[in-house]
Amino acid sequence: MSADTTKQVADTPQVPHQLGPVGHGGDGHLKAGLKNRHLSMIAIGGVIGAGLFVGSGAGIASTGPGILLSYALAGALVVLVMRMLGEMAAADPQSGSFSAYADRALGRWAGFTIGWLYWFFWVVVLAVEATAGAKILHNWVPGVPQWGWALIVMAVLTATNLFSVSSYGEFEFWFAGIKVVAIAAFLVIGALAVFGGLPDTHAVGLTNLTGHGGFLPHGVGAVFTGMLTVVFAFMGSEIVTLAAGESEDPQKAVTKATNSVIWRIGVFYLGSILLVVTLLPWDSAEVKASGPYVAVLNHVGIPHAGQVMDVIVLTAVLSCLNSGMYTASRMAFSLGQRGDAPKAFATVTSRGVPRVAILCSVVFGFIAVFLNYYSPDTIFAFLLNSSGAVALFVWLVICATQLRMRRILERETPERLTVRMWLFPYLTWTAMGMIGFVMAYMFTTKDGRDQMYLSLVAAAVVLAASAVVGRRRRAAVAAGS
Repeated sequence: MSADTTKQVADTPQVPHQLGPVGHGGDGHLKAGLKNRHLSMIAIGGVIGAGLFVGSGAGIASTGPGILLSYALAGALVVLVMRMLGEMAAADPQSGSFSAYADRALGRWAGFTIGWLYWFFWVVVLAVEATAGAKILHNWVPGVPQWGWALIVMAVLTATNLFSVSSYGEFEFWFAGIKVVAIAAFLVIGALAVFGGLPDTHAVGLTNLTGHGGFLPHGVGAVFTGMLTVVFAFMGSEIVTLAAGESEDPQKAVTKATNSVIWRIGVFYLGSILLVVTLLPWDSAEVKASGPYVAVLNHVGIPHAGQVMDVIVLTAVLSCLNSGMYTASRMAFSLGQRGDAPKAFATVTSRGVPRVAILCSVVFGFIAVFLNYYSPDTIFAFLLNSSGAVALFVWLVICATQLRMRRILERETPERLTVRMWLFPYLTWTAMGMIGFVMAYMFTTKDGRDQMYLSLVAAAVVLAASAVVGRRRRAAVAAGS
């Protein structure tokens, strides 16, 4: 790509109501290199993270069988948010997704602020996932130091993302495929065990759901506390709406992903957690020590359950790391196109890859990995907490944006409303109320308060930056006129 072409692409503002900047590579646009099978697996795999396999144990221990209600409430919220996002993304696929929509519906300040907060969230996630993967690999091959494994994993996936978007899609297709097969196998094995269909097992009935203190051993309030643990496990569901902009048929991909989110959450999360709390007492020591999935597999006599789950968790970690790089870079690319980030972020290679946006995101990720090793309880803890509530901010902005965008789309391009939010605007307001409740409830716990306070500080800093950028932009326009 020539220097003149690069400058033209970087300087040309994106028209929000047109289709996203997708081309065939070499034309200054992102390349439509993701196939339908890639998008399908990205959509399915986006809701299956390492938090489901490992982090769900903490929720079960603190809430009991009532954690099912926590997952149901959080899942319902995600379904509503994804429906709203799907409505906008099907009508107007954009590499910046909700940030680009907020830019148009709420103002430049909203698109700038939520875009950079979302980028910040994912580059911190890069450090978390790289460290988690490195721990597993170091246990397998202790001869390589843990920091070495983190470096190797980050380097390999960076190279994959730099090569082409289809490389990212192919890696994610297989990562997600392994996760789906693992969950499907767990569901089959667990269901057989529940009904006594495996050797040396007998039907368990409702003993573990109603015994050991009852379905809500810690009271109704624990359901909401558990929801705080659960709600962040669903972050990543929205990735498919960013990726759709680089697919051959974005409207079809978004529509399919949006329509399938209910069964994905219902089967993978509620289904598997139901099997865990049915087969084992919620206060089982093994659930806390080994994690719920390993505990169940050991319970039904699956050999080497711990090692098998390590492979699955590593796959989930690498999947999240791979998607994190992709998501952060595409958000940075969109911000660059809209003039809310350096113009270089909006340039692409001949393969249609935003190389500068990827490298800048990864560099911050490498710095965060370094801080995670040398300052885990101070600087990195600050980064982690200050990005902790970003998911809620993103969802709240999606709701507010959809309220405005629906009216805009109905007025300007009603034929593009192929996906519609149910019972608009009532369910939109309901979702906003649920998000507000979760945010308020976070102040009732110490960890929640720390995350909310620091996340609000981060949001305030980015909002102030948007005001400065906006003032400079207006001054430049005034000077030019």
